[in-house]
Amino acid sequence: MKTVRIIGAGLAGSEAAWQCARRGIAVELVEMRPVRTTPAHQTGEFAELVCSNSLKSDSENTAPWLLKEEMRRARSFLLKIARAEAVPAGHALAVDRAKFSKKVTEVISQEPLINVKREEATLIDEDQITVVTTGPLTSDALTSEIMRLSAAPVAQARSAPANSPPPTPHNLHFYDSISPIVEADSIDMNKVYMAARYDKGSADYINCPMSKEEYDAFYDALVAAQPVEEKDWEKLNYFEGCLPIEEIARRGRDTLRFGPMKPVGLIDPRTGRRPYAVVQLRQENLRADSYNLVGFQNHLRFGDQARVLSLIPGLEHALFLRYGQIHRNTYINGPTLLTPTLQMKAHPLVLFAGQICGVEGYVESIATGLIAGVNAAALAGGVEPVPPPRATAFGSLVHYITQADARNFQPANITFDLLPALEKRIRDRKERHRLQCELALREFEGWLANAALQFSATDK
Repeated sequence: MKTVRIIGAGLAGSEAAWQCARRGIAVELVEMRPVRTTPAHQTGEFAELVCSNSLKSDSENTAPWLLKEEMRRARSFLLKIARAEAVPAGHALAVDRAKFSKKVTEVISQEPLINVKREEATLIDEDQITVVTTGPLTSDALTSEIMRLSAAPVAQARSAPANSPPPTPHNLHFYDSISPIVEADSIDMNKVYMAARYDKGSADYINCPMSKEEYDAFYDALVAAQPVEEKDWEKLNYFEGCLPIEEIARRGRDTLRFGPMKPVGLIDPRTGRRPYAVVQLRQENLRADSYNLVGFQNHLRFGDQARVLSLIPGLEHALFLRYGQIHRNTYINGPTLLTPTLQMKAHPLVLFAGQICGVEGYVESIATGLIAGVNAAALAGGVEPVPPPRATAFGSLVHYITQADARNFQPANITFDLLPALEKRIRDRKERHRLQCELALREFEGWLANAALQFSATDK
C-alpha cells in the first residue's frame, strides 16, 4: 500500500489526512507552521480559522446545510469536531475557533497512520500520490513549484486563444479580508439588543442599531478613512463575496444597508421598530468573552478603524482584540488543470483541495478535502476514483471548479445556482430548494453505496 503525501494541515488537509487514515492508508502530513508562519495565521495549530468562526447556515434545505449534510453522511472528521465545539450563533453553525483547531491538532497528531512533519514543502513529486491543500497563503517556493506543474500543455484552457500562455497561480490571486474582534466586556449593552434575523434560532447575535443620522455619520467617516498603503507589487482584486466594507460603501450611500448592515428581520424589542441600519456581532467562543463584527472585513489603517468603528452604537469604548486585516489569496485555474476527481490532468497522482483549488469558504474547503482524501486513498489502493454525482452539492461544487469558464474563473461558495435545475419548473423557491436537496441526498446515498467512499473505510 502506498503512502499519501498531503501538503498543508489546514481545513482541507486535515480532513484529507483523516479520510486516508480512516481507510488504512498511511499519510505524510507536511505543515510549515510554526516553523514558518503566514501574515494571517496566529498559531501553529491545524485547521486554524483565520477569518470568521462561522460555518454558515444550519437551516434545513439551504445550500450550506445541504453541503454539510452530505459531509455528515460521508463522516466528515472536521464537521464532527465543529459540532462538538459549537458556540451559539442562531441558525448558523459557529465554533470556538481555539478549541476547534486544538482538537483537530490533537486527534490528527495522535493518529498512528499520520506522520506529521513540521517543515516547509518546496517540491512536489508528480510520481507520488500528493494532495496539495496549502490554502490561500501558499509560500512563494511552493507557488513556483505549482507553476511548474501547471505549465504542461494539457493545462491550456480550451476556450483561451491558441497563443495564450497557460494560466499560473500568480495571475490568479485575489485578496481576502479579516473582520475585527472586540472584547465582550467593553460593549455598552445598554445601547444594543440580542436577536437573530427573523427570529430564526436563538437570539445569539448582539445587534447595534443605528438611526439615519448615526448611519450617515458612520458612512461619511468610513469612506474618508485611510486604507493600508498598497505595495508596489500589489494589485487588489477582491473576491466579490467578501468585499471590504469600505469598498462596498464606495458603491453608494445605501449599499451597506442592503449588505452587512441590513436591518431586515431585526426588530428592536425595546422600540418595536426596525432600525435604519444594524451592525451584528457574533460570539467568538463558548466563554462569550469576545465577538466579531459580522461582514466588517476591511483594509483600513488600525487607527482609522478604531476611530470609525467607535461610531457604532455600543462600541464607543470597545476594546479591539483584533483589527480587520487583508491577505493574499492564491488559487489555481481549476477548469484548466483539474479533473472532476480533483486530480491534475497532466499529473493524475497530484490532487488539489481547499481554497487553492478554487472554492471559497470553510465548509467548501473541508468538503473538497474530504473528496481529495477519499480519492487519494482510492489511488493508493489501486482503485479508480469516482466523482460525486452532478446533482449533489459535492458534485456541483466539483463541477464548477473543473468546468467553469477558465477565462473568468473565480472561487465560489456553495449555492443553489451551482446545482442543476430540476426537470420540472417549480415557482415556489422554498419548495424548489427542498426538492433539490431531496434529489441531491438521494443521489449522494447511491454514490456512498457504490463509490470509493466505501473503500476500506473503518468506523474511527
